[in-house]
Amino acid sequence: MMKMMSVVSTVENLPTRTESPASIYQRFKNIFSRDLLVTLAFGQVLSLLICAIGLTSKYLADDFHANTPVFQSFLNYILLFLVYTTTLAVRQGEGNLLAILKQRWWKYMTLGFIDIEANYLMLKAYQYTTLSSVQLLDCFVVPVVLLLSWFFLLVRYKAVHIVGTLLCLLGVGCMVGTDILLGRQQGLGEPNLFGNLLVLGGATLYGISNVCEEFIVKNMSRVEFLGMMGLFGSFFCGIQLAIMEHKELLKVPWDWQLGLLYVGFSVFMFSLYSFMPLVMKRTSATSVSLSLLTADLYSLFCGLFLFHYKFSCLYLLSFFIIILGLVVYSSASTYMVQDPRVYKQFRNTINLSASDPLQPSHGVLEPSVTYTSLTPDSGEEPSLRVI
Repeated sequence: MMKMMSVVSTVENLPTRTESPASIYQRFKNIFSRDLLVTLAFGQVLSLLICAIGLTSKYLADDFHANTPVFQSFLNYILLFLVYTTTLAVRQGEGNLLAILKQRWWKYMTLGFIDIEANYLMLKAYQYTTLSSVQLLDCFVVPVVLLLSWFFLLVRYKAVHIVGTLLCLLGVGCMVGTDILLGRQQGLGEPNLFGNLLVLGGATLYGISNVCEEFIVKNMSRVEFLGMMGLFGSFFCGIQLAIMEHKELLKVPWDWQLGLLYVGFSVFMFSLYSFMPLVMKRTSATSVSLSLLTADLYSLFCGLFLFHYKFSCLYLLSFFIIILGLVVYSSASTYMVQDPRVYKQFRNTINLSASDPLQPSHGVLEPSVTYTSLTPDSGEEPSLRVI
């Protein structure tokens, strides 16, 4: 008994370790680093642009009865063509428009078609299902991007990334559940299988487009990607517009207010397309997809003032859960098993100099492992070194 009391007395007399305010501040600073905060801010700028695009589309459809999603996309692709495709046309050397088309025209043509149809399917789905169904099912883009990044970009994730992703999806689920509880079921249709399949199809195509965009902007250039999207996007969108939407354009009651809305939509969409590759190059397709989950909440907050939506504190809870998920996901870096054959296949690089120290002289190319972080890239070309 005396021995036990002695042990207890010894334990009570042990010095207790308390963290100083300086160490707590340093730990907080390590978690919320400047790069992390910049990454979060860039992602939310993209979400705000999508919110602005949605608001202008709503005004066009509700106030002016201008249901012209293909024409709206066509204006954006024309702007991309005028700015970026013409930039490629005046370039010299390997980055010239003709040289790019000669090497990989069919790949960009396929990607342009995918990008157009992703936008079309998602906008069409609103006619056949409810807003809540679209908000919930378009999260399917996240697992699509994760799987495609794993198998084609050879990105490897840690447990913290999975936890962050699940938190973001939980936030979206909380938002959709709040919508249902408050009866906010805007949409032209009722929940049905066809509308849900349209959303899933659009989300799948968005995932493919985002992963391809990440690969191109990190291995080729942002101007090349946007220039090719402007070229093939305007081509396919123009054909689709002539076939499917020419009658709707004739019914549009044109005036200066309507024209201003079309201009605003085009500027917001062009800004989104121009800015997203910069964020994609800094982070990844998965990080961007998770950041865009807050766009619906921004639209809802604007709707509180513009359309008199009902408010609930659960919306704020949803927003903070998604932001928490983004912080958790971005708190650790992914790593990449980089296979040189993937890079060479797209770039179609042949006749490399024999004196290039990065080019193996013989043998089979083996994958290398490269660790990536949230810091901006140095701008160097991807390494073909075999490790």
